[in-house]
Order: sequence, then structure tokens, then C-alpha cells
Amino acid sequence: MLSALTQLLIFQLTGEIIARGLNLPVPGPVIGMLLLFVALVLRGGPGKELQTTSQTLLQHLSLLFVPAGAGIMVHLHRVADEWLPLLLSLLISTLATLVITALAMKLCQRSPAASGDAP
Repeated sequence: MLSALTQLLIFQLTGEIIARGLNLPVPGPVIGMLLLFVALVLRGGPGKELQTTSQTLLQHLSLLFVPAGAGIMVHLHRVADEWLPLLLSLLISTLATLVITALAMKLCQRSPAASGDAP
């Protein structure tokens, strides 16, 4: 488990170094995830230890929201001051996510017969 966690953190650190070194507008962890994805594709998938560690992290993912919730409680006055932009951004991003997901699902569900490729 320790080597798998180390591997995940190394990819995150590498992403941070690339993002800050090249002054990219993309967060380092996102770049790290892309690098991890490429490495896993080249290796043919995750090893057993990485798979087990990732599943364990995902099972306890809700614990990572505790600091965010505490931060909101500490800065509740800022949330109250900026409620309209926050509400609009949540609504617009949720709507955009639903539309893009629906379009992607529609695109994925096209059958060959529907597109005229069938004999």
C-alpha cells in the first residue's frame, strides 16, 4: 500500500512541477492524473497493489470533504456576501454537465444500423 501511495503522490508532484514550471493554467493534480493515465495505458492497467490502494481511497473519499465543509463554516460570511455568483455558477455548471453527459451518452448509444452502416 505504501508503494502505491508513493506512486500516486509522485505523479501528483510531477504534475505540480510541470504546471508551476511551465506556468500552465491547469492544476498540477490534473496533469498528474493525465500522466498516471498514460503510464497505466502503456503498462496495460494498474497493478494489484495500486488497484487495492485506489479502491481503499475511494471508499473513504467522503472524509476528504470534511476540511472543505469546515472551511465553508469558517468563511460563511463570504458565502453570504457572494451567494448569487455562487448559485449561478453551480446552476450553470450543473446544467452544462447534464447536457454534455446526455450528448455523450447519445453519441455512445448510436447503433451501426441507425447510422446506415448496416448491410
